[in-house]
Amino acid sequence: ALARGCGDLLRTLAAAALRQSPQAIPVHQQLARAWTIETDGADLIRRALVLCADHELNASSFTARCVASTGASLKAVVVGALAALSGVKHGAMTSRVERLWDSLDPENPATGLRNRLAAGEEIPGFGHPLYPGGDVRARALMASIAPRFPQAERFAGAVKELTGAAPSIDFALVALRRCLGLPEGSAFLLFAIGRSAGWLAHGLEQRSTRQLIRPRALYTGERP
Repeated sequence: ALARGCGDLLRTLAAAALRQSPQAIPVHQQLARAWTIETDGADLIRRALVLCADHELNASSFTARCVASTGASLKAVVVGALAALSGVKHGAMTSRVERLWDSLDPENPATGLRNRLAAGEEIPGFGHPLYPGGDVRARALMASIAPRFPQAERFAGAVKELTGAAPSIDFALVALRRCLGLPEGSAFLLFAIGRSAGWLAHGLEQRSTRQLIRPRALYTGERP
């Protein structure tokens, strides 16, 4: 019953993202059907969801655990995690990648990227503090995208040549969206729907400990 309830929550989130009623078919198939994507594209969507499912104790997953530790419902766990994901430093990276991509010449992205770097601006969607050798999630997804979408390979190759940085999962999700012709904002939806499985898992694990997460804080200002 617990597993069924978690599945229902994940399906409800996917349905809300699509503005549809929840369906009994696998989530990646519901997404593919809503976006009129063929079987091979549906498998790419499935792969993206799996790769996004969990990633250590990031901000949204930690929020999920804090909410779960209070004894709140799993629905509240997902809502709290979504609130954390809405922040510009967490879930908004795909939007920044989209804006940058729109500003570049698809046939010659290096010129625009070089100008951006010369102006002292960063290139969103590349480099990750946990993966100095490159984001393994992005590598797994890009391996399937690159052969059918050369534009993404040109973009990533130009950044690699200019900065040495490799794509992050955020860039790979935007590349997937553009490769399949998905609606704008779909990269973020894929991230959130995939990660919801991880949030639920963290919530279940935290609830099983029966421990409230209650960090201490030490005052470091002037003494009264």
